Amino acid sequence: MDTQTIEILGRNRLVNELLVAELEVAIPLRDRGIDLIAYVDLAAKTSKFAAVPIQMKAASTRAFSIDTKYAKISNLVIAYVWGLHAPEHAQSFALTYSEAVDIAKAMKWTATASWTKGSYTTSAPSKKLCELLAPFKMSPDAWRKKISRVSQVAL
Repeated sequence: MDTQTIEILGRNRLVNELLVAELEVAIPLRDRGIDLIAYVDLAAKTSKFAAVPIQMKAASTRAFSIDTKYAKISNLVIAYVWGLHAPEHAQSFALTYSEAVDIAKAMKWTATASWTKGSYTTSAPSKKLCELLAPFKMSPDAWRKKISRVSQVAL
């Protein structure tokens, strides 16, 4: 699969996950570091509007990356959508920027030349990385909790 196909599949899967979680989704017209916006409809479970920007990282198999350019986007959630080569293998993880940086620190990536230049990427996640990501695996309930926590609005 080419990268555009992977991006489309990843975005569609992520939109589906958010809708199943009873969240609404907006897609920005321009890519400025935000791929989707998850929000709570006022008629839903809250009387206060709550929206969270999401940067998606889609991979046909598995990949993890963190880039310092995302530090400037307030309340950003980075969604890693893996296994897009086969729907039965697909899974997603969602981390705030600071949670992703904490993982980078735990993996000692922040001490690398790559990080000094502003980013770190691996297309072969280790067992340790997978273990660190496990608490961030998404389900409908996990998505609602993540959006609630990041937006600071009870859902």
